[in-house]
Amino acid sequence: MPGTAILIGLAVLFLLSAIKVLNEYERAVIFRLGRLIGSKGPGIIILIPIIDRMKKVSLRTIVQDVPPQDVITKDNVSIKVNAVLNFRVMEPNKSIVEVENYLYATSQLAQTTLRSVLGQFELDDLLAERDKINKKLQGIVDAHTDPWGVKVSLVEVKHVDLPPEMQRAMAKQAEAERERRAKVIHAEGEFQASSKLAEAAKIIENHPMALQLRYLQTLAEVASENNSTTLFPIPIDLFDVFKKKLRDE
Repeated sequence: MPGTAILIGLAVLFLLSAIKVLNEYERAVIFRLGRLIGSKGPGIIILIPIIDRMKKVSLRTIVQDVPPQDVITKDNVSIKVNAVLNFRVMEPNKSIVEVENYLYATSQLAQTTLRSVLGQFELDDLLAERDKINKKLQGIVDAHTDPWGVKVSLVEVKHVDLPPEMQRAMAKQAEAERERRAKVIHAEGEFQASSKLAEAAKIIENHPMALQLRYLQTLAEVASENNSTTLFPIPIDLFDVFKKKLRDE
């Protein structure tokens, strides 16, 4: 009887060690006597104790921070840049067999790619063309991780840390740019106003009575104000009669 109980206990332990349960997002890469036989899961899988060995792989998307990297841009500006990396395992077998640690390897690859790619851009382009840079980073990292069965879906520059002196220089540049735009807008307004005045002068030149009406309108506008002095504009043409009379005498 004691021997039978021991045998039953060993059989139970054997079954417990042979049966594994995997979640929906997990796969088990199975090695039998050191040779890859494939991946299994999800659900219940049965292993041969001692002979089979498994490695669990998660198929969920992994979000990983890329630590701040020191980068020298194409125009020789030293900056610190960090990014965020999204990737997931598409082929569990390759992620275990082709690389020792796909998490570490993908992170290191993203760091080196971030430094090398951003060094090809000038600072202004780096700040203005984020989408273009992100797509280029994602394409390069994804191409290198494809043999590992890893799909990189996103590499996005998250923060660019500028030196204090560069921040001051950019603030001065932005202020100068705003002043330039204000002067240009003012000059355009003066040009449009002068064009309209020239057109109005031509109309008044062809219709003298329009000038008289303008005088009366100006007088009405001045009289409507609470002024103690009223200005009455006199057309210069009125003096032509007196000039002619003086010439005749």
